[in-house]
Amino acid sequence: MDRPRPEHQRPDGVGDSTVAAVGKLTEALETVERARGHLYEFHQLIGSGAAALCEAVAALKECGHDELADSIERDLVGRNVISGRWTFQVIEEFDDGYWASFRDHEHRARELLLQGRRHVFEAEMKERERSIDEHGLPRPGHEATPD
Repeated sequence: MDRPRPEHQRPDGVGDSTVAAVGKLTEALETVERARGHLYEFHQLIGSGAAALCEAVAALKECGHDELADSIERDLVGRNVISGRWTFQVIEEFDDGYWASFRDHEHRARELLLQGRRHVFEAEMKERERSIDEHGLPRPGHEATPD
């Protein structure tokens, strides 16, 4: 039978509003996960910019612009991007604080309300939206699972 795997099926006795609420919590976590990716992108871009800055300072010195190069070097090279922090410290605080807490709460909600099952809301949406042929079989590309 072409059905979702048990880990994507709604546990007995769980109502639509609970599935929707946990689905919304998971969606919120997924958005924060995307933001976390941008934070890492920011971290790496700042690092690349800092490396290019060092190259620019060296190039200015090679051209004889020592005073300008020294001023830039003193003010920018090694400077904190946020008060007291380089980007790695921002990432560590975010990961250990807000992100970890968000993940824990989302996981706890799934454990308490959906027996730990993930993406139940989406699995049910997939079931509603899959196309079935005239024989009641899924159309190619609309199977419930890969096997």
